[in-house]
Amino acid sequence: MGTGRIRFAAPAIALLIGLAGAAPPDPATRVFQGTWTAVGKRTTVELGAGRGASVAEFSGSLVLTGPLRPGAGFRATAVVFNDSATGLVGRAVWTDSRGDQVFSELRSPAGSQTIVGSVVGGTGRYRDATGAYSFAWRFLIEGEDGMVQGQSVGFSGQLRTAAPAAPPPGRPR
Repeated sequence: MGTGRIRFAAPAIALLIGLAGAAPPDPATRVFQGTWTAVGKRTTVELGAGRGASVAEFSGSLVLTGPLRPGAGFRATAVVFNDSATGLVGRAVWTDSRGDQVFSELRSPAGSQTIVGSVVGGTGRYRDATGAYSFAWRFLIEGEDGMVQGQSVGFSGQLRTAAPAAPPPGRPR
């Protein structure tokens, strides 16, 4: 790592599905793009011979766009561990304006600049959510005290939620 900086600046992996002539999208699957901006604190240790590790906690906002987006905006928090020799692992929680949450696991192999998130459930309307997303991370500000600010680059993915429940018998749809 040399300077102790961990950089994520490569293009994101495309996760969007949609071939010409394919079946119409499942109404419970939402394809999206977005921007995640966050501030946080990162602690870095040098492990000699160009190897380093860091632990960071970020919080900020995640704004999703797309015709079937799962929500306009989320408060997003993440905790990540990164080792320049083994890669990045982390966990993220997105909380919408109703308090419903999406839980995900973050991974990036050593040497890759792309972070991949796997949605592993949530609360409320995201209780049985699944999906995946990817992005690269760009640090905008890196203070000597470990304070960092950054944003995603190429944030995109898809989220599948359980199909809406049918209304009880005798009630209009």
